[in-house]
Amino acid sequence: MKIASFNINGIKARAAALPEWLDEARPDVVVLQEIKSVDEAFPRDLFEDRGYNVETHGQKSFNGVAILSKLPLEDVTRGLPGDDTDEQARWIEATVVGDEMAVRVCGLYLPNGNPVPGPKYDYKLAWMERLQTRAERLLAEETPFLMAGDYNIIPQAEDAAKPDSWREDALFRPESRAAWRRLVNLGLTDAFRARTQGPGHYSFWDYQAGAWNRNNGIRIDHFLLSPACADRLRDCQIDRDVRGRYKPSDHVPIWVELDI
Repeated sequence: MKIASFNINGIKARAAALPEWLDEARPDVVVLQEIKSVDEAFPRDLFEDRGYNVETHGQKSFNGVAILSKLPLEDVTRGLPGDDTDEQARWIEATVVGDEMAVRVCGLYLPNGNPVPGPKYDYKLAWMERLQTRAERLLAEETPFLMAGDYNIIPQAEDAAKPDSWREDALFRPESRAAWRRLVNLGLTDAFRARTQGPGHYSFWDYQAGAWNRNNGIRIDHFLLSPACADRLRDCQIDRDVRGRYKPSDHVPIWVELDI
């Protein structure tokens, strides 16, 4: 099963590019971030015509996540548990049943957190605490799961072309990376790093200052796999070339292949 994650930075802006990539890459399941659309306005037909079941958790003009799946989606839930007052659409999860096992697919758009210090950074760190609690619950239930999306976290210096320029940014602050390590240390696997080592691998290039042409990128889109999923990991890749196409998102897709 091929499962992909893609921060599309607006479904309206990517209404042509996203279906083109889907037809080419042919993922079985896709989690999307930053759809920037309310549920009622999401162009479901674009994806249902391609055989995908569509579930969204939208928000007008900001945020928004979705799951597209060629397999049925069961027990769909929206919103990260732990804060009933949180109205930001950043979390969706559902169970996908493969030939050999069922997997809980969690799609996330983790808060950016800038500027630091401030309430936005406090919100980011609190959100990561809730994320850890959710992971702990799924592990305790022995549920095979993965958490995929735009984490807005640069885990290590090698995940940025110019790490020194990110030192005081919320994406690379010590507190952010410590929260990431606590999550991974629960026993989760960073799927990309399980297959590829070394610098120079990025999933985001800013639109400004010629970042793409200069390869001034960062790796902030990740798959974290539970032990049951990590045991079935075949591959994990970043579709880097998508960034150089017509009207691209500032992110590119990342995907895993699982033997399920």
